[in-house]
Amino acid sequence: MKKFILTFILLCLFFSCKKEKKVVVEEPVKIEKPKPVIAYGFNLDNYKVINDTIKNGESFGVIMDRHHVMYPKINEIATKIKDTFDVRRIRSGKAYTILASKDSLDQAQVFIYKHNKVEATVIDFKDSIISAYKHRKKIKTVEKEIAGKIYSNLSITMDSLQLKPTLTNTVADIYAWTLDFYRLQKGDTFKLIFEEKFINDTTFVGYGEVKAAIFTHGGEDLYAYKFVADSIKKIPEYYDQDGNMLRRAFLKSPIKFQYRISSRYNLRRRIKLYGNRVRAHKGTDFAARYGTEIMSTANGTVIESARRGGNGNYVKIKHNGTYTTQYLHMKRRNVRVGDYVKQGDIIGWVGMTGNTSGPHVCYRFWKNGRQVDPFREKLPSAEPLDPKIKPTYLEYIKPLKRQLDSIKLPQPEPLSFKEKETLATH
Repeated sequence: MKKFILTFILLCLFFSCKKEKKVVVEEPVKIEKPKPVIAYGFNLDNYKVINDTIKNGESFGVIMDRHHVMYPKINEIATKIKDTFDVRRIRSGKAYTILASKDSLDQAQVFIYKHNKVEATVIDFKDSIISAYKHRKKIKTVEKEIAGKIYSNLSITMDSLQLKPTLTNTVADIYAWTLDFYRLQKGDTFKLIFEEKFINDTTFVGYGEVKAAIFTHGGEDLYAYKFVADSIKKIPEYYDQDGNMLRRAFLKSPIKFQYRISSRYNLRRRIKLYGNRVRAHKGTDFAARYGTEIMSTANGTVIESARRGGNGNYVKIKHNGTYTTQYLHMKRRNVRVGDYVKQGDIIGWVGMTGNTSGPHVCYRFWKNGRQVDPFREKLPSAEPLDPKIKPTYLEYIKPLKRQLDSIKLPQPEPLSFKEKETLATH
């Protein structure tokens, strides 16, 4: 009887444990396949990808030969795509990508010539049909705002804000007719609404348009708004808050902005070079670095381009029946007699030819055949905004003005101990 009871208890325990035991079934781990890498319309996983830069003396043929493409095939490629892309025009220093076969031959099948970070020419010769076409990467445009305060000059201030020289040049172009950058004062301020362009949200590829700007100089607010007034020509211009075009018939200076006026128009100036005698100076001297570009201040035709006496290398431009300008002491001239030049075209470079003690351009200005001081003349403006368009323009700039006015200026630099002492004594 005792044996029976013990056996019964053991059997109950056995079946109880077996019942409670859980069977764990492991699910198979799902391994996700990596997404294919697509670039320039190709699945790069299917090729051996070779990135390189064109070296001095290298040609398309040399590069193809190195990547196992025979010369009959190279000639066929060059001939078939010549109307789309001339392989003779590839330049050293340019990046390129080759997509080669993934076999023992490693033979090039696609050549991608990169003009810049955004544009490339793709030459596809992997099949019997050879083709060449342009490829442009997608660009994301982001609107930015910036404010700055002048402590030295525009270039140094923009650089301190981590802005590239191309944007500095654009700002200088916008205000070239209305602002003398030599006369910027410490404490002058500016605000900009502009665009930056990116590839894949990270790679910066340049600036877009400057939509609006304000320069506060000597207490005066100089607004600039980009606006297309002519719906047919669709050429944008910059206008102020009242609808007046910023562009004028003449630029303020033949040098963009990195200059100083070393000598002004002065009919009673004494010159050391001539024994400190009074000798009229009928020009304005813009001192700048040797080799700085010199611009034509207005549209016109070159009537003189020569090297002569104290003038050194010089260019003279007739703009119309009223105005003529001349540019002296050039290192080298960039135009010939009879050339038509546009405002802002490079006509030469700052030098020291002729009678001069330092690198500069002497800028001379004639009105009706008589030399005058351009800074004292009321020079003609460009075409004004059409009165019919003006209400549309004024409505268009309202939100831009609010946006500009709301941009906060940088905080003033902390006073030095000496400046604090000076203030405390007053």
